[in-house]
Amino acid sequence: MSESTEAPRPRLNERILSAMSKRSVAAHPWHDLDIGSEAPTVFNCVVEISKGSKVKYELDKKTGMIKEPVLPGCFLRARALGLMPMIDQGEKDDKIIAVCADDPEYKHFTDIKYLPPHRLTEIRRFFEDYKKNENKEVAVNDILPVNTAIEAIQY
Repeated sequence: MSESTEAPRPRLNERILSAMSKRSVAAHPWHDLDIGSEAPTVFNCVVEISKGSKVKYELDKKTGMIKEPVLPGCFLRARALGLMPMIDQGEKDDKIIAVCADDPEYKHFTDIKYLPPHRLTEIRRFFEDYKKNENKEVAVNDILPVNTAIEAIQY
């Protein structure tokens, strides 16, 4: 083994503190994860795909952020397929039906007609049922085509 001329990298916590205070050393949330004191038997890792999930995350190597998770609160580029008019407790609450514009499985979808009828039934049923436990009334109307969704987005 030859000696390295590079200085040893600071541990993760030191890198985070350094990045926050001086911005001289950036911590990468995946690559700078400390392997743990019990490695290699027990080691620290970042879960990329949840058990049973088909969701594949894409790591943006420049920022260290995940750029294509499909979870509540995530940010992604979407393509509208249609509009589902709804009345939620007496107020208009239309929903845009969309797909991830960068997902290879769906990126060629351009209209609601591309979604399987069963998927549309699932979406509709979710919104009809999700407030029943709170004794709140929701009315879901027929799903409208993509041009209606685009008009709503422009509005």
